[in-house]
Amino acid sequence: MSSVRLDKWLWAARFFKTRALAKKAIEGGKVHYNGARAKTSKLVEAGALIRVPQGWDVMEVEVLALSDQRRGAPEAQTLYQETADSQKRRAQEAEARRLTNQAMQHPLKRPDSRDRRQIKRFMRGED
Repeated sequence: MSSVRLDKWLWAARFFKTRALAKKAIEGGKVHYNGARAKTSKLVEAGALIRVPQGWDVMEVEVLALSDQRRGAPEAQTLYQETADSQKRRAQEAEARRLTNQAMQHPLKRPDSRDRRQIKRFMRGED
C-alpha cells in the first residue's frame, strides 16, 4: 500500500470507532501529524509521528505500516509503535490522577437540610 488518508489510517489502527469520529477529531485540531495540525485528507507515510487523544491521555505514535482496512486489535497494533516519551508521560499522568483521586475525600453522607443551607450561604458569600 502506497498511501492512505489520515482519517482512514486512524480508523484502521483502531484509535477511533468510525471514520466520522476520526474526521471530527482531525478537523477539531486534536490530531497532530509530525507536530502540526493536519487535514483529514493528509496522506500518511511510514515513519511519521502522530499525536492522538485517547481519553484523558494523548498518545504519540510512530507509523510503522499503512492499512486502509480495519482488522482485529492485535493486527492493528502492528501499524504503529508508541514512543518511549509518550509511554513515560502517560504513566506519570495516570499516577498523578490516581493520587489526586486518593486525596479527594468523599462525604460520608448526603447533606441534610441544615448542611444545604450552610452550603448555599457559603456560595452566596454570606459567611
